[in-house]
Amino acid sequence: MDNQQDKLQQQREARRRRRQRNQILAYATVLVLIALIAVGIVIGVRYLKQWQEQRQQEEQWQQESMQEQLEQQLESEEESIQAPPEEPEATPEPIPELTPEEKLDNVINAMIEAMPLEDRVSGLFFVTPESITDVNAAVRAGDGTREALTRYAVGGIIYDKKNIQNAEQFREMLSNTELYSKYPLFLGIEEEGGDVSPLAAAGLIDRQASAADIGAGGDPGEAYQAGSGLGAALASYGINVDFAPVADLVSVEKSVMAGRAYGSDPGAVAACVNNMANGLQEQGVTACVKHFPCGGSVTADTHDGLAATERSAEEVRGQELEVYRSSMDSGIRMIMVGHTAVPSLTGDNTPASLSGIIVTDLLRNEMGYKGVIITDAMNMKAISEYYGSGQAAVLALKAGCDMILMPEDFEEAYTAVLAAVQDNTISEERINDALRRIYRIKCADRLSQE
Repeated sequence: MDNQQDKLQQQREARRRRRQRNQILAYATVLVLIALIAVGIVIGVRYLKQWQEQRQQEEQWQQESMQEQLEQQLESEEESIQAPPEEPEATPEPIPELTPEEKLDNVINAMIEAMPLEDRVSGLFFVTPESITDVNAAVRAGDGTREALTRYAVGGIIYDKKNIQNAEQFREMLSNTELYSKYPLFLGIEEEGGDVSPLAAAGLIDRQASAADIGAGGDPGEAYQAGSGLGAALASYGINVDFAPVADLVSVEKSVMAGRAYGSDPGAVAACVNNMANGLQEQGVTACVKHFPCGGSVTADTHDGLAATERSAEEVRGQELEVYRSSMDSGIRMIMVGHTAVPSLTGDNTPASLSGIIVTDLLRNEMGYKGVIITDAMNMKAISEYYGSGQAAVLALKAGCDMILMPEDFEEAYTAVLAAVQDNTISEERINDALRRIYRIKCADRLSQE
């Protein structure tokens, strides 16, 4: 019985092992199936992805091909349309080259723009050395002159016999004065020949014949020789402006200008005036003809008081002005307006130097003068007995003068003009316009070097 039980037990054990083996085989089969399915899924996904990528690539190729065909078609259509002829490029207009005069004006404008207002106002005054240094008779240019020119940058200084001791002293004085100036400076003198000749009176040059003697001789060439000789002598000392020649006509008996004028005939006088002026200017000395419009038509002297001419407007225009027109045609750079009143032109006894009718309406506008207009000496009694220094300076500038010569009180005149510009009684442009004319003379050597 025991053997039978053992046998049954063994059979059960064997069946159990077979079941376990079958279960293991079943599990293994399931796992293999699962693995196969997973592999199939991975392969399917990869294939699907590759198929999609290939499809997209094919579509992209198709789109690119269509785009290329479209572009080719468009290009073909554009080429089939004949393009209009190209317009030639516009040739830029050449920039005109500046003339030497325009270049000089640019330089001058730049100089003026850089100047303080005080220096621009000072530059309109042509004064004695004593008026800015406060000495009785200036015979040297030292620290006092340096300080004076630093404070007042005047446009010009005029010298007389009292300033001259000897050639070396005078030459050194002018040289130092020019050196001390911040800006180009007029150094002037009234050297006419005859009795009006401070250099000859000081023994520095030989006295030239008077205008009256040259005019009486009837040879305008003699006037040229006088001007050339004077010009060379003046230039050797450093003088660059001569308040000569006299352009007045001796148009009345006992004329105040009888000894200083060339005569009474407009043509003859004009020839002498132009010849002397040319002689001076060829030596580098600016001539200043005077005394516009008719200083020789009176017997009274404006040094002593008021003088008014009885000449009619027709006489002045037909005779005296002809001399000045000739001078202007000859290239005169500076004209001095006298103090003689001309009622036939102005309607009153206003000195010509203070009259806008004379200076601006007649000389500047009607006659077309473009050079520097300077007053006669403002310390003469025709002015000083009737006007203060400041009032006279302002009136002269408003009348159209560019420079004020020898005011009786320089500081008063300067202060008045400065105040007039600051309160717009006189415009800054009026000052600048005057300075432009002044500097065209002072810088003329630059023009000759162009």
